[in-house]
Amino acid sequence: MERRIYLDNCCFNRPYDDQSQLRIYLETQAKLHIQSLVVEKKLELVWSFIMRFENSRNPFDAKRKAVAQWEKLSTVFVEKSETIRAVAKQIMATGVREADAVHVASAIAGGCGCFITVDRRLLQYKDERIVICSPIEFINMIEL
Repeated sequence: MERRIYLDNCCFNRPYDDQSQLRIYLETQAKLHIQSLVVEKKLELVWSFIMRFENSRNPFDAKRKAVAQWEKLSTVFVEKSETIRAVAKQIMATGVREADAVHVASAIAGGCGCFITVDRRLLQYKDERIVICSPIEFINMIEL
């Protein structure tokens, strides 16, 4: 399994969702475990211009600051480029929303093996260049 991963904005914000739903609680626990592996340097976190932008628009100051701290632990920062724009356009042609397509394109550009999300629609998208999975699926892949 590739050590370099990308967590999208909805994944970073999962702990702030209603934890009374079992699926959300389990996704949160898996995401927190993934983050611990990043802290332990067992995984490399990739950050991007679109993550920075989306997080900057979070109206909740404490959440925005907490998520922003993870950028400091990233090992790769993906800048905006024409290549990312072109890849995102290909992805959007399959029905993926623009911001999600830019996230996936950034993860591909950052050399990630896995793109981790809790977005149910985005989890339906398949791409031969990267594995797209939920935090739970990712944990299952690395711990088998």
